[in-house]
Amino acid sequence: MSNIKRISILGIDFDCLTNAELFQQLQRDLKNQTRRFIVTANPEIVLYARQHPQYARIIKHANYVTADGTGIVIGSKILKRPLPERVTGFDTMKKLLHLANDRQKKVYFLGAKPEVLKTTLTVIKKNYPNLIIAGAHDGYFKTDQAITDSIQQTNPDIVFVALGFPKQEKFIYQSYSNSHAIWMGVGGSFDVLAGKVKRAPIFWQQHQIEWLYRLLQEPSRLPRMMALPKYLCLVLAEKFHLIKK
Repeated sequence: MSNIKRISILGIDFDCLTNAELFQQLQRDLKNQTRRFIVTANPEIVLYARQHPQYARIIKHANYVTADGTGIVIGSKILKRPLPERVTGFDTMKKLLHLANDRQKKVYFLGAKPEVLKTTLTVIKKNYPNLIIAGAHDGYFKTDQAITDSIQQTNPDIVFVALGFPKQEKFIYQSYSNSHAIWMGVGGSFDVLAGKVKRAPIFWQQHQIEWLYRLLQEPSRLPRMMALPKYLCLVLAEKFHLIKK
């Protein structure tokens, strides 16, 4: 961990890791039962963290912060501190699911709508039959502590939290201390696993226009997409020392 280089972009430190290098780290962490907190940050998260110092402090406690967004990689190149590649939350989650299946590890699933979670668990049982579902709860609950206690009682090796930012990172930060698990915020990934939302085909992913595919699928995302030009303007301002990092 201490040898991993970090790249600062608008105050958020990103790990300078490829997908393969992160997966190697996580394999070791899982084998050694080392508690980990993973944040997969895109431009939206970076902008939110700039406006909410408490959330920014939570991200600083994460063990891994990955560039989940083409804009993050572009920003790093503009700043002449290039990150090697995009490391998406969904791809990292899929690799952890395969790893848990291979090693018969226990996984807890938290978040999404009840019907989405139900379908997700059906898909998990079918595609990862050796993975042990330690427990699950949808994203609608009254108190964090009750869910935290439930998770701790199941003693999972991996916890996927699909509550969306900033709620999922806040929940993990408050809940992961008495655990040996790998904790990861996965946003809307359960919707993709359940088939409710289609991920962009490989062509769109390889050409770094997955964001456009999602926008065509969900035009209502347009206001959220406006975060990208704002983010890039701030990166350019940082490049020319017009703002503080």
